[in-house]
Amino acid sequence: MKVALGVSGGIAAYKAAEIVRLLQERGIRVQVIMTRAAQEFVRPLTFAALSGEKVITDMFAAGNEQPNIDSAVEHIAVAQSIDALLVAPATADVLARFAQGISSDFLSTLYLATVAPVVVAPAMNVNMWSHPATQANLAILKKRGVRVVEPSEGYLACGMTGPGRLAENELIVAATLEALGASQELAGETVLITAGPTREKIDPVRYLTNRSSGRMGYALAEAALRRGARVLLVSGPTALTPPGAAEVTQVESAEEMRQAVLRLLPDATIVIKTAAVADYRPKAAASQKIKRTGPMALELEPTADILSEVARHKQSQIVVGFAAETQNALENARKKLGSKSLDAIVVNDVSREGVGFDSDRNAVTIITQHVVVEVPETTKWEVAQRVLDQVVRLRERKPALKN
Repeated sequence: MKVALGVSGGIAAYKAAEIVRLLQERGIRVQVIMTRAAQEFVRPLTFAALSGEKVITDMFAAGNEQPNIDSAVEHIAVAQSIDALLVAPATADVLARFAQGISSDFLSTLYLATVAPVVVAPAMNVNMWSHPATQANLAILKKRGVRVVEPSEGYLACGMTGPGRLAENELIVAATLEALGASQELAGETVLITAGPTREKIDPVRYLTNRSSGRMGYALAEAALRRGARVLLVSGPTALTPPGAAEVTQVESAEEMRQAVLRLLPDATIVIKTAAVADYRPKAAASQKIKRTGPMALELEPTADILSEVARHKQSQIVVGFAAETQNALENARKKLGSKSLDAIVVNDVSREGVGFDSDRNAVTIITQHVVVEVPETTKWEVAQRVLDQVVRLRERKPALKN
């Protein structure tokens, strides 16, 4: 997801830097748009360094830069690419232009051009805030569906005391996430997620593995972050880039994953095991590359059952397992739910073409002790949301984990 952060001129402009970080921690891209007045308080370079994105400061190419069609319609491109527009701080001037439809700079033009949800966090002098004109403009914006994060009361930079102080950054971010449809239901939780395949060494150049891409686990990690959780991601080898705010432990073998999971388990309140861990490994890996000499037999031994160990060591954590099946999917999943003391299991039939392994799509059944939820074929992102919905319901039934 991508959010455009409009920063307008006011002493609170410096607080927008922290808002960038808080949004990024939840896996959200942020592009900053600054009014000319805002640039008197904070330099654009600050936001460029924090966001890693171009900071937009004008409608058209500046200085000696040659104008082109891209810069001339950039407000349209940004308007179409964002999932929400947040303005913090929002001055009385910006609120007035938004309410009256005056498109005199990039930010006000972007507001008119986007159909994405809009959130404004006003900050100004107490008399400016209470002025009938400002209140009338706010009423217009609210009627149009703009979310307003009301300013707090306190000592203001002008020396007066009263309403007009920029709301706390956490409240602003929470309102933005709500506009994006990302609630903070998992705030305060630590979610341990395993993802991807493992590799079991045969010799220095060969290994046993499987077709898991890690997409399901990574989607769950990002979705949990957006719901406010701290995420501990234990990942086997994948080609994916993990969410920036996740605390990642990279592993290769099943044994390395086992050690990482057991080390992190005491910190977790929720465990979701999506990794496709190898069930077997070579009993003895060769120290040198095995040469081709004809038929060969490979002796295998079972790897540790990480999920069973988690069940033995858990306290009051919620534990969710995944099961990739090719036959008798529901029957096998229900057996696993009971035998491994799971709170829920997510099962999918990986024999189906186009879903599961090597795909951005999935179709699963979520089974708990109380419900069976069918999730028809959809994106792995949507599957992640449905899994977390059930985790939230399970959490409501369980006592909190005492650390």
